[in-house]
Amino acid sequence: MEILIEVILKAGRSGVELALFILLPITVVMLSCMRLLEARGVLDWLVTRLAPLLRPFGLNGLGVFAALQISFVSFAAPVATLAMMDQRGVSKRHLAATLAMVLAMAQANVSLPMAAMGLSFGPLILLSLGGGLIAAAVTWYGFARRLDVCEEAVDESLKHPLAEGAKGVLDVINRAGAEAFRISVGAIPMLVLSLVVVHGLRSVGAVDALTRSLAPLLGILAVDPIIVLPALTKVLAGGTAMMGVMDELTRAGQVSATFINHSAGLLINPLDIPGAAILISAGRRVADVWKPAALGAAVGILARAVGHTLIS
Repeated sequence: MEILIEVILKAGRSGVELALFILLPITVVMLSCMRLLEARGVLDWLVTRLAPLLRPFGLNGLGVFAALQISFVSFAAPVATLAMMDQRGVSKRHLAATLAMVLAMAQANVSLPMAAMGLSFGPLILLSLGGGLIAAAVTWYGFARRLDVCEEAVDESLKHPLAEGAKGVLDVINRAGAEAFRISVGAIPMLVLSLVVVHGLRSVGAVDALTRSLAPLLGILAVDPIIVLPALTKVLAGGTAMMGVMDELTRAGQVSATFINHSAGLLINPLDIPGAAILISAGRRVADVWKPAALGAAVGILARAVGHTLIS
């Protein structure tokens, strides 16, 4: 019992520190900037310019919004956009391409805090965009080609408050700060629980046993066996939990900035059980296209992984 309490306290301290002292300040600043740009109409202008360029990839204006949201807000931010696409009658083929893109891209709630651990944010964003476009195109022209493309004229704009005057700007910042606080505090339970499980598994030798059993295969693939723990955590508990484990490994000196950048393509994306479940909850038609979207996302993630290996 004493060992269990020690594990819980250690995991709790690590989870709270990561959420409040790393995730929260970064999320407040980035979310405030995004909401201000949105309220000033900058994002609307950007989407209007980019949408025609991305249509060959199976994306529309709302798909561009989804890409900006996952890149600079959080993995859950595109849920609202996907829900709008579902409600406004966007074709299933467009939905599949957009969902594939989101699943293949790096989520800001993980990538931004991990920049403090040595992650190169600029290359990550470029490779994330490339992987997302590859995922969307492969889904649009391949995995989802048999889905219907029939749709009426779709409103591709997002409704959002305007920032007029100093009071309007302050209101936008306050709302963004409150949203950032909810995101950061909401991550604490999953962070703490996942770290408790990880510490528990490590204390009984389960992680070491799994790593040893996979070592021959990882050796053939020239992959560092240390990836087993964060990869397992990501699949079962999501990207935020993986970030917590990676923070622990970094503090212990078990992983370097080079390893973080090499593994970013595989580990920093919402294609895991919690991430996929939250995104497909956006609507019934979104859930209907998860299979082709997941296959397309896997291709995009593989392309990102290769890119990170080559440039890191």
